[in-house]
Amino acid sequence: MNGTFILLTILAYLGLLLLIARLTGARHADNEAFFRGNRQSPWYIVSFGMIGASLSGVTFVSVPGMVRFIDMTYMQTCLGFFFGYLVIARVLLPLYYRLNLTSIYTYLGERFGPGAYTTGASFFLLSKLLGAAARLYLVCVILQHFVFDAFHIPFAVTAVGTVLLIWLYTRRSGIRTIVWTDSLQTLCLLAALGLIVWQVTAVLGLDVRGAVDLVRESPYSRIFVFDDWQSKQNFFKQFLSGIFITIVMTGLDQDMMQKNLSCRNLKEAQKNMCCYGISFVPVNLLFLALGILLLTAAGRMGLELPASGDDLLPLFAAGGHLGSAVLVFFTVGIIAAAFSSADSALAALTTSCCIDLLKIGRLGEEKARRIRRQVHLLVSVVFVACILVFEAVGSRSVIDTIYVLASYTYGPLLGLYGFGLFTRRHPCDRYVPVVAVASPLLCFAIDSFTRSATGYQFGYELLMLNGLLTAGGLYLLSLRPKNTNF
Repeated sequence: MNGTFILLTILAYLGLLLLIARLTGARHADNEAFFRGNRQSPWYIVSFGMIGASLSGVTFVSVPGMVRFIDMTYMQTCLGFFFGYLVIARVLLPLYYRLNLTSIYTYLGERFGPGAYTTGASFFLLSKLLGAAARLYLVCVILQHFVFDAFHIPFAVTAVGTVLLIWLYTRRSGIRTIVWTDSLQTLCLLAALGLIVWQVTAVLGLDVRGAVDLVRESPYSRIFVFDDWQSKQNFFKQFLSGIFITIVMTGLDQDMMQKNLSCRNLKEAQKNMCCYGISFVPVNLLFLALGILLLTAAGRMGLELPASGDDLLPLFAAGGHLGSAVLVFFTVGIIAAAFSSADSALAALTTSCCIDLLKIGRLGEEKARRIRRQVHLLVSVVFVACILVFEAVGSRSVIDTIYVLASYTYGPLLGLYGFGLFTRRHPCDRYVPVVAVASPLLCFAIDSFTRSATGYQFGYELLMLNGLLTAGGLYLLSLRPKNTNF
């Protein structure tokens, strides 16, 4: 399969995205359409599209490789995800709809004050910008290696072109368009995943039943770990962490909640969240099953496994070991996963900048729309700049560090929302930013000390500790309880 055919496939896919953007944004280019989709998004379309938005391009290549080192224990976290989605549906969505929010961080301003409002929005902006740009960078690297190097296209052109295309189909109607393009991208992602699994089973000479038996009997098929409390894969650590990861990275994330807030009403938004939560489990199970099939195929073919689990699927896709069609499926899946997470991140960053920092809701429609378009373009430029910086550094360890730093930023949001929802106390607003910054630093110190003194390594549970420290700091700096409607 030559690079020209792959490039034509990519161009056809991108052309379809632009067509959808034109159809959905032809008569809806106002701020209400961009920020909330005019509150007309069908819940089932939102639910289906959110699968692709959650499964970034990094997930597409990382999850299959996980089984080599931790078996299928990631499913413990996925089970926790489902219960986290139930909490969002029953606790957070009713709050957001009752307050008729565009940006979910407006709640912090109404509950605590402007200091908390700005703090929450700033933590989101920093975390989402770095995280989304890092994910898009890794996808650009893969596309550069598989496709554009053959045409001698510089990496900078690949980065600019990728972000430019996302900007083009999101610039007019934002979330109104993204709800539909994400559904297309989820369909392509799942189709690519299914076709890759089918191709691998064909190479192994298996039918569906044989593939299921192979996965079930594999030494990598272990899911539950109950007996090792030191392990990061302990069931209770993974399950509880999955719940809280979902709450903060979906329920307290403007990117993910903006789609939910575009549904017609609360009931439909809750149905969307529950259906999406259920579907997330089998999709990840299929990714992990693919990892076992790939490891089995590597053993039978005598292939040397790469040092990083992230390179397992690319090894087969680029090496032609499973047929040239797999490279096309892989490329389409990567693009679909990358775009469905990056486009919503771009819209959410634009929304938070406009609503939370620039307060354009106080302005007239035309002036607000002009500012929104300028911010949308500026955020796109910053995306490109971040990608080029990552390329200049040229180390994936830097990206890993960014992901770790991003995980620390969600702890203060968890503490802020938890304290606001489950207490009636009112912290001194000017000290909220101090607490929000101090808590992650204290978490880092505790993690470092515990690791050196006892050998115990915090995993995802560090997020819960971070939230508890934030809530504890807010409690110590609280004024006496006030009557509140929140």
